[in-house]
Amino acid sequence: MKNIENVDAREIRRKLGINQQQFWSKLGVTQSGGSRYESGRNMPRPVQQLLRLVHVEQIDIGKVKREDFEIVEFLKSQDPELYKSLKKQARSKAKKAA
Repeated sequence: MKNIENVDAREIRRKLGINQQQFWSKLGVTQSGGSRYESGRNMPRPVQQLLRLVHVEQIDIGKVKREDFEIVEFLKSQDPELYKSLKKQARSKAKKAA
């Protein structure tokens, strides 16, 4: 998983060419809250992870279901080697598509 702690949210937003309201509302964060994060206030880890998923990985979190997380957690615990292999294949496919 990518570490986004040192990534500048403002820079990501500007590269995407969207305003604070558009950017932060996709994460469930108010514009004023997002403004505070962009000004240097510590961003909680869950917000950092949502930022990574939504704006870096371009995942539509509205389509992710609890069941998806349950399946991933089950696979990680029951067959970690298969999980690693599938993860590697998915990343390779994503890189080829890009």
